[in-house]
Amino acid sequence: MSEKTINIEEFNPVEILGVNDVNLNLIKEKFPKLRIIARGNEIKAIGEEKEVNQFHKKMSLLLLMYEKFGRITENDIQQLLSTSDQEEIISSESAGDVLVHGRNGLLVKARTRNQRKMVDYSHQNDLLLAIGPAGTGKTYTAVALAVQALKNKEVKRIILTRPAVEAGESLGFLPGDLKEKLDPYLQPLYDALRDMLPTQKLLTYLEDGTIEIAPLAFMRGRTLDNAFAILDEAQNCTPSQLKMFLTRMGRNSKFIVTGDITQIDLPPRQKSGLVHATEILENIKGIRIVYLDENDIIRHKLVTKIINAYSNKS
Repeated sequence: MSEKTINIEEFNPVEILGVNDVNLNLIKEKFPKLRIIARGNEIKAIGEEKEVNQFHKKMSLLLLMYEKFGRITENDIQQLLSTSDQEEIISSESAGDVLVHGRNGLLVKARTRNQRKMVDYSHQNDLLLAIGPAGTGKTYTAVALAVQALKNKEVKRIILTRPAVEAGESLGFLPGDLKEKLDPYLQPLYDALRDMLPTQKLLTYLEDGTIEIAPLAFMRGRTLDNAFAILDEAQNCTPSQLKMFLTRMGRNSKFIVTGDITQIDLPPRQKSGLVHATEILENIKGIRIVYLDENDIIRHKLVTKIINAYSNKS
C-alpha cells in the first residue's frame, strides 16, 4: 500500500473540490481503487503505488490548471482525467499565454491541444482553416486571435462574417430591417466580442468600423487590407462563395475560416465550400488546417456525449 498527501492550503478548497465536493466526486470516480480523503487543506490518497502516483500527477496538474486559468470547471476535470491532451497544454509554459485580457478579469487562453494549434498556426500563417464539432472553441479562439492582433496594432480592423444560410429556419419571417433580421444570426460573434472588450470600447469599434460584423454577401468586390477576417460557419458556403471570401485577402491581412462539416445546411446536392477547400488548399505554403474533435469540447459535459451519440448513428 502507498499513500500520498496533497496540500491545497494556498487555494480556496471549495474552488478545487467544488460545491458539495462535486469535483472531488468526479476524481473519486476516476480512481475507484483508491481511498481518497479530503480534510481541511489536505487531500490524501491511499492504495496501490501506481494508482496513487497517477492520482498525484493528475491532482498536481489540476492545481496548475487553476493557477493558470483562474478557475476549474467540471468539464475541465472531465477532460483532464480522460485524456493526456490537457497534460501537454497545462505542462507547457507557452500554453499559459494569455491571448486577451477580457472583461471582469477573464483570461482568454487556448484551453486544449488543438486550440493551441490554432494559435500557433495563425501566428505562423496568413490563412487558417479550423474544422470541428460544436463547442470546441473554434469561433471563440479565432475571435480572441483577432482581438489580440487589433490590440497589438498588427491590424487596423476586424471583419467577422457568416453565410446567411438558415439552419431549418427562415430569416424572411423575422421582424425588422435587414440588419435586425441578421443580428440574431450573428449573435455568437457579438457574444465572443463582449467577453473580450469593454462595452463602450466595443460599441465605439462597431460604430467607427474598426470591427465589422456582416453577412458573407457583403464581402463581394472588396479588398480587405490590414484586416483580421474571420469567416464563421463556413460549412454553409458554396465553393464559389468561399473562393470569393478568400480572394478578398489584401496586404497585411490574416484570415481564419471556421466550420463544422457535420452540420451542413446546404441543399443535399450542393457541395460544401469548406469541404472543397480542404481538398484543394491543404498543401499550399502559408495555409494551415487544424481539425478539432470531441477532446476539445469546452461546453457542458453532455455536449461531448451528444456529439458522439449522433456520430455513432450516422
